[in-house]
Amino acid sequence: MSTGELTEMQARKKAIREQAHANRKAQENKDELSRAICEKFVALPAYAQARTVMYYLDVRTEVRTRHYLPTALAGAKRIVVPYCVEGALELFHLTSMDELDVGMYKILEPKPELRARPDKRVEVTELDLIMVPGVAFDRSGARMGHGMGYYDKLLEHVRPDAPLVALAFECQLFPEIPVAEHDIFMDQILTEAATYQGRGRQG
Repeated sequence: MSTGELTEMQARKKAIREQAHANRKAQENKDELSRAICEKFVALPAYAQARTVMYYLDVRTEVRTRHYLPTALAGAKRIVVPYCVEGALELFHLTSMDELDVGMYKILEPKPELRARPDKRVEVTELDLIMVPGVAFDRSGARMGHGMGYYDKLLEHVRPDAPLVALAFECQLFPEIPVAEHDIFMDQILTEAATYQGRGRQG
């Protein structure tokens, strides 16, 4: 990719990211729609088959998961949440909402004093199903994050048989997301209106 093409791609991504943020901010009934989307997630056959499931902890105007997590914790699955350390995501085995606290940037995250406990540390290869956030998506499963690459680095190491399922409001979907060679496609995208089958990592 030439410098000109790269610059054009970055400009397109910036415009889509800004529009997606505006759409998401304007979205009404976020709590109600988020619960419906989370219920779609737990109704997936892949959820029934999974032992260890990663949930993300919502920030700002993302599809809200924190209200659904107590329900998930009451089930039989091993629930894992990510947290950021020096530009990378680490994984934490969550057993109670009391283990979370508001950290930097007002993001809910595992309490620092619990993170080093051996029973709380989880390897990415242990994940059977991964819930993925994002800023914008297209119907082929292309995803755009915040541009920091945290999830990209994590998802590179997920087992090939562990589905990547994105949660989004319908207003976050665009006709096409610009992608680079290294970008990872979602297996599914769940919105309040539909379930989209993405290319996944086999595409």
